[in-house]
Amino acid sequence: MMTVSLDLARGGVGAPATPETALPSLAGMGMEALKAHLASIGVEEKKLKMRAAQLWRWIYDAGVTDFDAITNVAKEVRAKLAATATLARPEVVERLVSKDGTRKWLIRSAPGIEFETVFIPDVAGSGALCVSSQVGCTLNCSFCHTGTQKLVRNLTAAEIVAQVMIARDDLGEWPSTQDPRQLTNIVFMGMGEPLYNLDNVAAAIDIICDPEGIAIGRRRITVSTSGVVPEIARLGRETGTMLAISLHATNDALRDVLVPLNKKYPLAELMAAIRNYPGLNNAKRVTFEYVMLKGINDSPAEARALVRLLAGVPAKVNLIPFNPWPGSGYECSDRRTIDAFADIVRNAGYASPVRTPRGRDILAACGQLRSESVKTRASVALAERLAAAEAKAESADAAPANAAPASAVGAD
Repeated sequence: MMTVSLDLARGGVGAPATPETALPSLAGMGMEALKAHLASIGVEEKKLKMRAAQLWRWIYDAGVTDFDAITNVAKEVRAKLAATATLARPEVVERLVSKDGTRKWLIRSAPGIEFETVFIPDVAGSGALCVSSQVGCTLNCSFCHTGTQKLVRNLTAAEIVAQVMIARDDLGEWPSTQDPRQLTNIVFMGMGEPLYNLDNVAAAIDIICDPEGIAIGRRRITVSTSGVVPEIARLGRETGTMLAISLHATNDALRDVLVPLNKKYPLAELMAAIRNYPGLNNAKRVTFEYVMLKGINDSPAEARALVRLLAGVPAKVNLIPFNPWPGSGYECSDRRTIDAFADIVRNAGYASPVRTPRGRDILAACGQLRSESVKTRASVALAERLAAAEAKAESADAAPANAAPASAVGAD
């Protein structure tokens, strides 16, 4: 069985070699890796810090892709850099633009290593980049398209940073100091479970947040987890980012089906970890993501159960209309049902915006990312799992009256 210490990363935090040249790319490297590379080409130790700082600003503030553009470094050093490394990004295999302006890139960093990243413009006056942390996923959330792709490996820190750089290239947003920016926020809500790759996620965040480079503040970065309880506190300590929880159900019986990780870390353990998240307060609220599934988790009773579950937690709830994908077996709740659900949560004092689906026409919306051909999920098997969850919940009718509703469908 996979453990929290899962280590599928290859190549550490350095940038991957490009297929065309087999040379490593400095774009995506951390500061210590840059210093090590400069030392390897003969830069003397007393100049390493200065030269690395210069390179850092050219790579992460200016976004250069050619060593000849680095005008304050001697030609001899530039020649050695060009002979031993590149500033290339991973290959963009496919670029799609939705009718609503959402952009999706399919990126290949090595043979068989493909992942997707999505830019969503005009989100409350900001633009959010949804980045991936793994190729594929192990969690098998039943409503999520990404979960139908088996895990290949963790992304390196360089591969995570490269997603931001590719988006900046395409948006024309170099240097980083330009204002206003379109890309203002980063959300780790793409392919994979970030907390199963926390070492590389944390290293990438350090690069993305550095004020001398890409310079996106930690409060503008949100890391979403399906509930890897042992790593939640570490995420807060090491990254200082905002926390989001992929929740989707208010009782263990249903969440076991929708988010199978719940069998390992049930709701009581998850909520305890959330309440202890470092820095949690009214200015740093947890975002709870709740996908609206018709007849499954969208009743008024479920809304009230959600309010009880969140009691005492500084929180907001993002209600996400289900985004269909081939073979999913689920339907999206109708708008009247979603609005009624939102009203109950809102009247209890929690912000509960309904997320406007973006990029559905290019399979770029929440839960639709996937980097290989579609594998149809059997609707019959899904129905059997839901029925089993209902039967399990009904057998627990002796639960306290103030417990979350047990039925998967829920009755008011």
